[in-house]
Amino acid sequence: MEIFMKILGIDSSGLVASAAVLSEGSIVAEFTVNNKQTHSQTLLPMIEQVINMSGISLEELDAIAVASGPGSFTGLRIGASTAKGLGLALEKPIIPVPTLEGLAYRLAGMDGVVCPLMDARRNQVYTGIFRVQDHRLQVVSEQKAVDIHEMIQELNELGEKVTLLGDGVPVQRETLQEELTVPWQEAPVHLSRQSAAAVVALAAIYWKEGKIETADEHRPEYLRKSQAEREREKNKTI
Repeated sequence: MEIFMKILGIDSSGLVASAAVLSEGSIVAEFTVNNKQTHSQTLLPMIEQVINMSGISLEELDAIAVASGPGSFTGLRIGASTAKGLGLALEKPIIPVPTLEGLAYRLAGMDGVVCPLMDARRNQVYTGIFRVQDHRLQVVSEQKAVDIHEMIQELNELGEKVTLLGDGVPVQRETLQEELTVPWQEAPVHLSRQSAAAVVALAAIYWKEGKIETADEHRPEYLRKSQAEREREKNKTI
């Protein structure tokens, strides 16, 4: 029996800010911007807009879905605090969706190997490898923060054609062109960045699988320490 749910999805893990509402198996409203405005300025107004345009009140929601990391430290904190605040105020559960799974799910309509790349600076990327089959994601390699050369080596050893997407692709395009030996392509521009619609669609699946938590329990998954933390540790050793 199909479970019809109403879920608000949030993704502020990268350069894109996005909010969407899923109701009864359909995306009924979505607002996505990629204009370099800070997420603290855009996210709450976007949520208000998608809620108003969906015709669904916050109280009617069954859950809040959020891209849970990795990604921008500031963006993840904004997304997590927003989701937690709504969850606590409305007494709704949180559905955490790993950022790279949400990004890879943008390509759930195609078969084959998908590799999202998010720029993590200093020649590193947040990444993972996924296989898409029958509109479902299979994790080939768990999400992680690694050097781009290490990721390319892993893809070459896998030996299959791969579709790349994410803001790390243009940053690393020259290196990818020089070092990737397997056939590869970039996702089309309308599918190449984060989307709360993908987050909320995947969240509906995760809800059925019991992958939920309370607002109190939710914490973003950073995968590595922030630059400020690394600088403090470095100064302690000097």
